[in-house]
Amino acid sequence: MYRKILITTDGSAVSQHTACAGVKFAQQMGAEVLALFVAPDYQYPVYVEIIPPSYPSEEEYIAQMRRMGEEYMGKIMRSCAGAGLKHACMTAFSDAAALKIVDVAEQEGCDLIFMGSHGRSGWGQLLLGSVTNKVLSHTTKPVLVHRLISEPAPA
Repeated sequence: MYRKILITTDGSAVSQHTACAGVKFAQQMGAEVLALFVAPDYQYPVYVEIIPPSYPSEEEYIAQMRRMGEEYMGKIMRSCAGAGLKHACMTAFSDAAALKIVDVAEQEGCDLIFMGSHGRSGWGQLLLGSVTNKVLSHTTKPVLVHRLISEPAPA
């Protein structure tokens, strides 16, 4: 049914828990996995005349975010390898994570987007916003939302 599944992560315990569920789902489907970490765009310091020496350059920032992405997606890649699934990972950059997720799913030919939700409702959801809700409202692809009822134990 699904040949290629996009699994998103932000490195948090919640997203790692969701990613593990996504790999299990992909294994049941016999699908390929594309893991995605969306890092914020580089921000130039504002309101300063001289950039402090400790402030990272754009190249240093991009390299650091790629290292973080590889670390965050490492568990997903190991799970896929252990399950015998074809897999790849990607770090993308955008301040609009939901739109980037939708774009990557489209560009990479993913059949399904697998992502998590904290299960917040009402004011909590309204005030915090939700990448998942934004993805749902901007994509025409199927989205499987893994709802987390309670916080997972720290890894």
